[in-house]
Formats: sequence, C-alpha cells, structure tokens
Amino acid sequence: MSTARHRLLLIVLVPVLLCAPLQGCRTTPRFDDNFGTAVRANLAAQVIEPEAAANADPVLGMDGGAARASQERYQRAFKEGDPGPSQPLIGGSGAR
Repeated sequence: MSTARHRLLLIVLVPVLLCAPLQGCRTTPRFDDNFGTAVRANLAAQVIEPEAAANADPVLGMDGGAARASQERYQRAFKEGDPGPSQPLIGGSGAR
C-alpha cells in the first residue's frame, strides 16, 4: 500500500476505534410513563380480595391439638420416608 492509502486508512479508522468504547457509556433509554403498567395490572388481577390483609380476626378452623398432631405427622413423614401404598392403586394383576 502506498503512504497516501495508509494515511487515509488512519484518518478513517482512528476516530472509529477511539469512539467505539464510548458506546458503552451511553445513558439508559428514556422509558415512558406507562412502563411496568402491564406487570402491575397482572399482579393486581391475581388478588382475590384486596381487603383481606386488613382483617385482624383469627381464622376459625382446626383446634390447637389437632393442628399440632398434624404438624408432627408431617415432620415425621420426612424422617421415616414414604411407606408407599398398601395395595396397588390401579388393578393390573394380569388376571381377567
């Protein structure tokens, strides 16, 4: 290549190579006022009763002793493992 071509190449490439890293420093895009509205609307649509959080009444249902026994049985199931079904759930013994 001739010296003139080298100079022309440098004149073109140097500014490009110097400005390329600065592209990562651009500011974030400007979002409009409706950004995130669809997400908030979907979350609000999943709430059945919005006033339920303000209800301070205790829930009526299971008494304390039964709840404790149920919780202990639940915890024990993880320690002992799954006993499996006592009989097949689907009759498939092969006899017709």
